[in-house]
Amino acid sequence: MEENTTEQTENLGGEMSFMDHLDELRKRLVNSVVIVLLAFIVCWFASGEIYNFLSIPVRRALSEAQRREVSVEKGLTGNEKIVPITELNEGDSVSYVFDKATKIGVSVLSPGTTVQAIIAKDGDGNRGFFTNEPLIIGAAVIPKGVRLPGDFTIKELKEPSADENLIVTTLGGSFSLYVTVSLYAAIALSIPFLLWQIWGFISPALYKHERSYVTPFIVLSSISFVGGAAFAYYVLFPPAASYLLGLGEDFRLLLSANDYFDFITLIMLAMGIIFQMPAVTYVLSRIGIVSAAFLVKIWKIALVVILLVAAVVSPTGDIPNLMLFALPMIVLYIISIFIAWFFGKKRKIVETE
Repeated sequence: MEENTTEQTENLGGEMSFMDHLDELRKRLVNSVVIVLLAFIVCWFASGEIYNFLSIPVRRALSEAQRREVSVEKGLTGNEKIVPITELNEGDSVSYVFDKATKIGVSVLSPGTTVQAIIAKDGDGNRGFFTNEPLIIGAAVIPKGVRLPGDFTIKELKEPSADENLIVTTLGGSFSLYVTVSLYAAIALSIPFLLWQIWGFISPALYKHERSYVTPFIVLSSISFVGGAAFAYYVLFPPAASYLLGLGEDFRLLLSANDYFDFITLIMLAMGIIFQMPAVTYVLSRIGIVSAAFLVKIWKIALVVILLVAAVVSPTGDIPNLMLFALPMIVLYIISIFIAWFFGKKRKIVETE
C-alpha cells in the first residue's frame, strides 16, 4: 500500500486547493511582470534601433508609393546612368539637394532645397561637399565653403529617403512611441520566460512523464514565435502596406508613427501566436489529448476558423491578402496533423485506489 502511494505521489502533480491555485497564479504573474520589466529596460536603450528596423517596410512602401519613375537611359546620349557619390572627383561642381530638413548654423533648410556645391578636401584631407556660393536664408548669410552632409565611404546606392518619414502629432508622441516600441520588444524578448511561467502554473495538473515535455515545448514554441513574427515582417506586411498605400496615391501620405507601430506589432504578435500551432499540438499529442485522426476529422471546422482569423488579422479586405494570411495557417495545420501522427500516443493515467 505504501509503495502504491509513493508511485501516485511521484506521477501525479498533487492536489491543490483553490487558494493554493490563486497563490500560484499570483506568483507566476508577479514573475512575468518582473521579467517583462527587466526586458523593457534593456529594450529601452535600443528603442531607436528597434524603431528603425520596424519602420523599414512602411518607409520603403511610402517611397514606392510617392515615387515617379524617370527613365535615365533616355537622356542626351543614351549613356546616362545613376552612380554613387564615390564616382565624383575632386573639383566637380554639383547641385546639392537636401533630402531632409537640415540645420546649418542658425538656419534650417527644408527638404528639396538645392544649393551649388563643390567637391573638395577639408583640412584633414577628407573629401566632402562644400557650398560654392554664399546662401541667404532669411536674415542669415551662410558663407561659401561650409561643409554639407555627404558620406563618401558609401559605395552602394541607398533607396531614396524622399518624404517617407512617419510623423508624431503630439508633444509627447515621440516618448510614447519609444515606450510602445520598447514594451512590444520586451514582450517578444520575454516569450521563452513567459512560457516557462505558464508551464509552471499548469504542470501541477500533469503527470511526471508529461511534465518532462517542458523543454521541447519552450524551445519549439520560442522558435515558432520568432518564425511567425519574421514571416509577418518579411512576407506578409510589405505587400499589404504597398496595397494600402497604393490606394492613397492621390493624397499626400502622412502616417502616424504610433498608429503604424500598433498596426505592425499587432500583425507580428498575432502571427507569432498563430505559429505556436505545431508546438501546442506536439504537447497535446504527447499527452494524448489530441490525435491526428481528430485533427483530420475536424478539418472543415478548422478551415472556417482559419479563414475567420485571417480575415481579422489581415489589414486589407481583398482576397489575395486574405489568402496570404490564410495559407500559412493551413500549412501549419497540416504540419500539426503530421506532428500529432508522429508523436501522438494515448494518455497514460495512473489509477488511484
